[in-house]
Amino acid sequence: MATIVIVEDNPDNMKLIQTILRLRGHTLAGLPGGDGLLDTIDRERPDLILMDIQLPERDGFELLEEIRESPHAATRVIALTAHAMAGDRERALAAGFDGYVTKPIDIREFPELIDRALEGERID
Repeated sequence: MATIVIVEDNPDNMKLIQTILRLRGHTLAGLPGGDGLLDTIDRERPDLILMDIQLPERDGFELLEEIRESPHAATRVIALTAHAMAGDRERALAAGFDGYVTKPIDIREFPELIDRALEGERID
């Protein structure tokens, strides 16, 4: 299947996302924040990155900017966020995220969303 990097600071959310994606056969790497993200991307060569927007120290927007300025600029990055206010989705997509998934995730819908993202579809 695919290699996916998950950047999520909430351990319960990380565990749930990893469990769902492992059941689908994906290879995963998880980080609680942005430290080491570019090194992880270099090492893992992910097909997809799922990134929380609210992270300690540097937020998802800053990390996305770093990715887009790196040799991995073409890697698909999906915002995985509890931000669900009017305009948040548009802001994330305008910033360059390839999709937007709100938390809490729907465990029935989530695997299909990830499959669609891996096929190159914009998820929002």
